[in-house]
Amino acid sequence: MKALVITGGECPPVEILERLAAESELVIAADSGLDAARAAGILPDFVVGDFDSLKDMAGLDSIPSARILAFSREKDDTDTEIALATAWENGSDQVILAGGGGGRLDHLLGIWSLFARGRTPLEWHTGEESVYFLGAGESAAFGVSAGSTVSVFPAGGKGSVGMSSLGLEWPLDGLIWAEGHYGISNVSLGSEVRISAGSSSLLVILPLGCERLPE
Repeated sequence: MKALVITGGECPPVEILERLAAESELVIAADSGLDAARAAGILPDFVVGDFDSLKDMAGLDSIPSARILAFSREKDDTDTEIALATAWENGSDQVILAGGGGGRLDHLLGIWSLFARGRTPLEWHTGEESVYFLGAGESAAFGVSAGSTVSVFPAGGKGSVGMSSLGLEWPLDGLIWAEGHYGISNVSLGSEVRISAGSSSLLVILPLGCERLPE
């Protein structure tokens, strides 16, 4: 089951949020992610968080009380972490994250760190970028425009070997990345790029709207 988690920070445009919600069987808003959901006309199945950044508290009135999971501000997990856990606890095996761009650097890095864990979102869409998770040894193709910026990071900053690519100006084949190394600002040569992860999982960062192609 696919779930969409909408969190605070810069979100994709309304039309992209609407599409992501329509493709999901479960929608969860984390704190001020409810503001973005309501702006897109999306009624979440759950709303979670401490609501310290929710701009319109009246928006909670449209959510059944049983679907509002409120937490103290004195908690260990972020609202986004709680939303992801809620998705998995309700049977989701594919989680897409929307929002979280811009804003506070600590929150941005907090989301980034989620991709170094044993269970991660598959995609992350902000106001400007789309980030795709590739597990170790996994391969995927992405639809792009020629000249698009393509950046690749080992998830969690680990090193990686055994990567390969098609359609990039500077191929990944044969590269050996030590811990903390990455490939930033590569360039697509045509309308499709294919990236294969090697020994470590990878994050592929593309301009917003570039999509993972079905196999």
